[in-house]
Amino acid sequence: MIEKIQKSISQSISVKEMILHDTSMLQTLEAICREAIEGYNNGKKILIAGNGGSAADAQHIAAELVARFYFDRAALAAIALTTDSSILTAVGNDYGFESLFSRQIEAHAHAGDIFIALSTSGNSPNILQAIQSAKQRGVKIVGFTGTKESKMDTLCDYIIKVPSTDTPRIQEAHIMIGHIFCQMVEEQIFS
Repeated sequence: MIEKIQKSISQSISVKEMILHDTSMLQTLEAICREAIEGYNNGKKILIAGNGGSAADAQHIAAELVARFYFDRAALAAIALTTDSSILTAVGNDYGFESLFSRQIEAHAHAGDIFIALSTSGNSPNILQAIQSAKQRGVKIVGFTGTKESKMDTLCDYIIKVPSTDTPRIQEAHIMIGHIFCQMVEEQIFS
């Protein structure tokens, strides 16, 4: 069992090292941070969604922005579209699972806001529908996905493609990138 544990840790480290040395991805992440800082400075908000583990990541990132990351400061507007069970069940029942996030985008999103779409496959129907809804409202789209070619690739204004096809490794990298994003935004706005 120890060998399997070590293998999983080694794989996670390997993915993160590839990200560390991918200048293009680092520049994309910097551009996403700058977009968020500009948005916040103009009274905009961030909306985040994903399914399963990515839903938990959406909530995690939103919490870091609203509460605090490294230090006490004013709250930053962020909404995880994965948290309201009444909305999720009503929309799921009345409109279908594919509309879970797009209906909330219709309700909450305005031009200049940012939608962070988390999907390890890049092909989740409810995420793709939410992206389309956000685009119609002039929202900037940030996609976090894996290395495989996906439908999200051409729909997002910014895309972070973690260099892995293994869902756990992709999600581990997504939350690392999410933490870096929160840190950079917090430091730059409140420094």
